[in-house]
Amino acid sequence: MEILLIGIALFLSFGNGANDNFKGFATVWGSDTLSYRQALLLATVATVAGSLLSLFLADGLVQQFSGKGLLPDAIANAPQFILSVGIAAALTVMIATRAGLPISTTHALIGGLIGAGLASSAGDVRFAKLWSSFMLPLLFSPVAAAALGYIADRLMRLRSTARDCACVVACEPASAAVSSAATMRITATRLVIAEDAACDMLAQPVARFSIARVLDRLHILSAGLICFARGVNDTPKLAALLIAAHLIDTRMSILLIAVAMALGGLIFARRVAVTMSQRVTRMDHTQGVAANLITATLVLGASHLGMPVSTTHVSVGSIAGVGAGAHSLNWPTLRNILLSWVATLPLAAGIAWVAVKII
Repeated sequence: MEILLIGIALFLSFGNGANDNFKGFATVWGSDTLSYRQALLLATVATVAGSLLSLFLADGLVQQFSGKGLLPDAIANAPQFILSVGIAAALTVMIATRAGLPISTTHALIGGLIGAGLASSAGDVRFAKLWSSFMLPLLFSPVAAAALGYIADRLMRLRSTARDCACVVACEPASAAVSSAATMRITATRLVIAEDAACDMLAQPVARFSIARVLDRLHILSAGLICFARGVNDTPKLAALLIAAHLIDTRMSILLIAVAMALGGLIFARRVAVTMSQRVTRMDHTQGVAANLITATLVLGASHLGMPVSTTHVSVGSIAGVGAGAHSLNWPTLRNILLSWVATLPLAAGIAWVAVKII
C-alpha cells in the first residue's frame, strides 16, 4: 500500500506537470516571442524553482489538501483514503491532458476528497468547510481574472502601437545662481515616445530603446513568474498525499514531486500548450504581458493567503478576458474548456468513490 501510494502521488505530479507546466508561457509561444522548446525549458526551470520554495511560502496548503478540517483525522490519515484521492486526481488529469484540455489539478483533488469522503463516511464530510475554503476561491478567481484581463486590454488600446521608440533627450542647460560669484549649470532630460522615424531626427539622444523589445523581455519575465507561482501553489497540494500518510518527510516529498512535475511537462505538455497558446485567442506582446501579470499576481497572492486557487482557471480567465476585449476570443474552444472544468469534480469524485470501495 505504501509503495503504491508513493507511485500514485508521483504519477499525479507527472500528470500535473504535463497539464500545467506550460501554462505560464502559453502567451509567449502564442505571440511568437519564443519557440516552443525555448518556452518549455524556461517554464520547467521556473516551475521547479517555485516547487522548491513552496515549503517556505505555502505551508497552509499542505494542511488543507491532506483532508484535515474537511473530514475527521481518522479518515483523512487512512492510507486507503489518501490512495483513492490520488488515483482519482491522477486519472482525471491524465484524461484531460490526452484530450488537450487545460483543467485544474486543484479541482481534481477536491473532487477526489469529496468522493473518497462520501465513500468512507458520508455523514462526516464538512460541506461548509468545503464551500468556504475550497469552492469559493475556485469560483471567484477566474471571474476576477477575466474581468481584469478585459479592463487591461481596454486600457492598452489607449496607446498607439506605432509609437515604439523611446528616447531620453537632453534639454538645453540652464544656469542657477549659487552665489554672487558662481553659477551652476543644470542639464535636464525628457522622455520622448514616438515612431522610429521621429526618433531618428533627434540629435544624439542620451538613451534610446525599443518598447517592443522591452515588452518582450517583460513578457518572458511575467511568464516565468506565473510558472514559479504555480509551482509554489500546486506542490504543497501534491505533497499532502505523501505527508498525510507519514511515508516521506516534507522536504523529500517536495523534491520528488518537483522532479516528477518537471518530467511530465517536458514529455507531455504539447497538446495542452497548443490549446492555451493558439486556440483560445491570438494576442500580441502587450496583451500577453497584461494577462501574465494578472495571473501571477492573483496566484501568488492566493498562495500567500493559503487559498487553493487554480492556476489554470486564473490563466485561462485572464487570457479569455484579454481576448474578449480584443474581440478575438474563440468561443467554441472556451466553451469546451469550461465544460471540462464542470466535469472535473464529478469525474474525480466518482473515481475516488469507486476506488475506496474496491480498496
